[in-house]
Amino acid sequence: MPINIAIIGAGAWGIALSLQMARTGANVYLWSRKELPNPTTHTLSRLDCVSIPETITVSNQFPTKADIVFLAVPLQYMRSILPYMPPTAPLIACCKGVETTSLKFPLEILEEIYPKREHGALSGPNFAHEVAKSYPTASVIASKNPKLAQELANKLSTSTFRLYANTDPIGVEIGGAAKNVFAIAAGIAMGAGLGENARASIITRGIAELSRLSAGLGGDPMTLSGLAGVGDMILTCTGQGSRNYSLGFELGQGKKLKDILAQRTTVTEGVTTAPAILQRATQHHVNTPIIEAVTHILNEEITIQTAQNILMSRPLGNE
Repeated sequence: MPINIAIIGAGAWGIALSLQMARTGANVYLWSRKELPNPTTHTLSRLDCVSIPETITVSNQFPTKADIVFLAVPLQYMRSILPYMPPTAPLIACCKGVETTSLKFPLEILEEIYPKREHGALSGPNFAHEVAKSYPTASVIASKNPKLAQELANKLSTSTFRLYANTDPIGVEIGGAAKNVFAIAAGIAMGAGLGENARASIITRGIAELSRLSAGLGGDPMTLSGLAGVGDMILTCTGQGSRNYSLGFELGQGKKLKDILAQRTTVTEGVTTAPAILQRATQHHVNTPIIEAVTHILNEEITIQTAQNILMSRPLGNE
């Protein structure tokens, strides 16, 4: 018997997830903040128009029941919709970042609001338009409950969407959040004409920062060598579809942040994540020089040239 899956959020990622979950044979309920003008088609930002199959119900009413709930709304809005979730079903966070008011990762918010519910996080190198088109994709489903993680991986994997179970949600969520900040850094380097060597160094040393941060917050640094770390970092720092990379690229070309954001209709998570994750790192006495530099550039406290000078003149050490 098909399982019932609720996807909360009808942005590009929410619709892509809905299409993927429908491929498993599940009955999918897609919640949209606004009622869609046509229930069978929806034009995705930066994606082709896709057809919504009959197994996906689209509505602006919150679902009353589900076997699994995937939360695909931007993180800064997630808390506001949590009181309306159907009871008992496991809640899977598909958003990435750090809540600016509480400095919490998605699962920390879920544990605060629903301490007795099962929780998980879906993360990895996943561009929405490629998942929507059923391109081969691998991702991670993480939960403190290994049985839940493995069960979801078994139920939701298909021939083009491979899920790996993981029991380190802290490491997975750190990777998903911070990689957007490093993507901005990589974009800045390329936009400013600093070269491929600089981008490769940002990616590599960014992984080192992720590993230190994971260890400092109680996660497993080895998690960052997998899909939720290296995999997501490479995609977001090099893929032309990365919103954070493209924002950094424009900053590197000399454009002002406010002007870049004014032209965008989608959320660029790294902008709010950078200062928030820097605060978390500072609280746990973790050194994150690239995250710090990006935060100061976004706040217009230093120039790109000054950031380069600071990063390149740091005390030398062993890798």
